[in-house]
Amino acid sequence: MASFQKLTPRATDYSKWYNELVVKADLAEQSAVRGCMVIKPYGYAIWETIQAELDRRFKEKGVKNAYFPLLIPKSFLSREAEHVEGFAKECAVVTHHRLMNDPEGKGVVVDPNARLEEELIIRPTSETIIWSTYKNWISSYRDLPILCNQWCNVMRWEMRTRLFLRTAEFLWQEGHTAHATKEEAENFAATMLDVYADFAEKVMAIPVVKGVKSPNERFAGALNTYSIEAMMQDGKALQAGTSHFLGQNFAKSFDVQFLTNENKYEYVWATSWGVSTRLMGALIMTHSDDNGLVLPPNLAPIQVVIVPIFKKQDQLDALMEKLNPLADQLKQLGIRVQVDASDKTTPGFKFAEYELKGVPLRLAMGGRDLENGTIELARRDTMTKETVSFDNIVETIQNLLKEIQDNIYQKALDFRLANTREVNTWEEFKEEIKKPGFLLCHWDGTPETEEKIKAETKATIRCIPFEGDKTPGQCIYTGKPSTQRVIFAIAY
Repeated sequence: MASFQKLTPRATDYSKWYNELVVKADLAEQSAVRGCMVIKPYGYAIWETIQAELDRRFKEKGVKNAYFPLLIPKSFLSREAEHVEGFAKECAVVTHHRLMNDPEGKGVVVDPNARLEEELIIRPTSETIIWSTYKNWISSYRDLPILCNQWCNVMRWEMRTRLFLRTAEFLWQEGHTAHATKEEAENFAATMLDVYADFAEKVMAIPVVKGVKSPNERFAGALNTYSIEAMMQDGKALQAGTSHFLGQNFAKSFDVQFLTNENKYEYVWATSWGVSTRLMGALIMTHSDDNGLVLPPNLAPIQVVIVPIFKKQDQLDALMEKLNPLADQLKQLGIRVQVDASDKTTPGFKFAEYELKGVPLRLAMGGRDLENGTIELARRDTMTKETVSFDNIVETIQNLLKEIQDNIYQKALDFRLANTREVNTWEEFKEEIKKPGFLLCHWDGTPETEEKIKAETKATIRCIPFEGDKTPGQCIYTGKPSTQRVIFAIAY
């Protein structure tokens, strides 16, 4: 059961507030395995909604789900030099396949005679194992395109972990596609970025900036990485999703060629794209407050909770004659509703629980409401309550859920706009980067300059935005020509 001790206020300690909220709202907790988490049923229900909404969008683009092995031969990673360099420090390696009783009676130990001929990597990402498979699937242009996605877990040996934001094991989806032409692959990578942006804004109510990553921030092995960047309430950036144009790098590494309709052999063009349970962290830090979660209705596992207020069974029976048909009507409309008629806790405790868990709309009805033909509505986003007529209550609920969704998004967008600033000099940058928000700055386009700025301020280029001011200028650090402003920020 959730704990209703007050959360540490965000203004006091944002990090502590986040950690407390994840645990107290029953989303997740630390596990017995270092750096790994247990996602609890309520947290997993949110992730299932994320999965369902994204999966539907993927399939609309022709993507099909598949599954590939968890274990990857170590030699596969070494085939793409930039790729292995990007992941080498995070890899967990399987070296043996058997345990044995300790001869000294101290439990079990690794059997020294059971060493693997080739060590296996627990997947940090699946490009290599998938492209070794695609070699068996692709021989002709008629086999293309291949549009595959898998929902799975990955392992990256993080030293500093935080629930949802950065854990050693996490859940994600990874799409991997193969195409006959460069243009088709580039277009598909852009298409999937648009899918992520649409999902983030329309379902999660998180406004995002779409753009291309700088070379320093590019995915290991990609020619271009596109991302959606979101601003959290502390002003830091969070990369909410990425789509990569991989060119022919992996096709060449695994010798994946196809016979064109002109009877020539060419290497296949590739993309990969993914989001993870990091989205749960983005959801929490974009919308929630000192009272708990604030969930947009389009994502909430429970969109409406109905609480009858009663003292005796006959009172409950009378209330349920009204409330059960209401719940049935809402369910028929596809609204996720829960009726809490239990007598294990007080109404006040129930209200606190659903407030902490971010349920968008709470309905309460007592004996007096039943007599008067009214019901109380409480909105989680504004923390306001009103008593309304029970007549037309279904239409009222539908309208309110849309209004709440729009309001949550607009609030987050207004916050981002209010905390996005143009900066034109290095001295100004060094002062402004200490404050929350995104800085729009000119940059000379070189990795060296970006590294120097990061070393001095910890700020990175979050993306080179597709939209916005394209006026040329001068780099804030070197004074050299710059083609457009980019977004610098401190990031998670």
